[in-house]
Amino acid sequence: MQLKTATDNAERFCKGEIERMLRNSQTKVIMPVVTFGLIKSFSSNGRPFFTDPEIRNAYHTAVRELKGFLGHDVHIGAKYEDAYGMRMSRYKVLKSVDHLKYELLSPYTDCAKTLIAWIPSRIQQHIEQRLGIVPLLQDISKRVSLAEDKDQFLTLVRQQIDRTPANFEIFSFAVIKVHLEKFACKIYRDTRTAAHDKGVDLSTNFGVVYQVKKLRILTESDADRVYAELKLNFDRERLVDGNVILVIDDISKDVKKYLIDMKVQSISKADLLKVAAGFDEPEDRQKVLRFVFEEFRREYSSTIK
Repeated sequence: MQLKTATDNAERFCKGEIERMLRNSQTKVIMPVVTFGLIKSFSSNGRPFFTDPEIRNAYHTAVRELKGFLGHDVHIGAKYEDAYGMRMSRYKVLKSVDHLKYELLSPYTDCAKTLIAWIPSRIQQHIEQRLGIVPLLQDISKRVSLAEDKDQFLTLVRQQIDRTPANFEIFSFAVIKVHLEKFACKIYRDTRTAAHDKGVDLSTNFGVVYQVKKLRILTESDADRVYAELKLNFDRERLVDGNVILVIDDISKDVKKYLIDMKVQSISKADLLKVAAGFDEPEDRQKVLRFVFEEFRREYSSTIK
């Protein structure tokens, strides 16, 4: 009984630390993949000691295996850094024993078999929770199927656009891009979704800049704060000429007019969904889904082949 309790506690500890790694991950899942690679290597040869190049090799091998398991490479496979070994000490995975030399610690060594079976499916679940259907959009046939039924497409956009700030920014961009193409206008994403607090800038070939920010502007004081940020981010002439458009989650009718009086137009999530509902051709809906996947892949796909 005591042995079983100790084993259960060890597994609980390891899984708890891996959950913490997942919560701390941003555009890529790194630490759980490093852990998976180290445990797999230890399970294969019984050696708990790793040099930095050995950690890198174990990580690369783990990325390739997980790409096969997941069926995609979105959200895994960042460029390896020699700081990863030291970072693993935060989660009691590795202990430094010399310069760039480390020891894989118990209870990870004790629970290797269980963790090897559990980590891939947990990473898969994490990516699905964070990115939703996005990784599946790499499949052209999947995009065609989803775009064929307009109601299904709109339900997907409605559900996915609210999932994360990154989803809001990228789905907004895709919808606006397809809409503007109908008028022979082009739009480009200039910044990455890592800057969630500042929003993401979209530039165009006709002088207008869109700033996407997942926030609600319901009072004039909210509008004043946002306008103050816009003055820091854009030159006065662009603002005076009315060439800055806000893309936001929600805005009250009165505040929308308040911003218009300051020559700032706004597009809410409800407006975006109306635009998406106007895509009557399956080809337009397919484009939206393709642009969504391409933008996520640009930021989230593996740099490890």
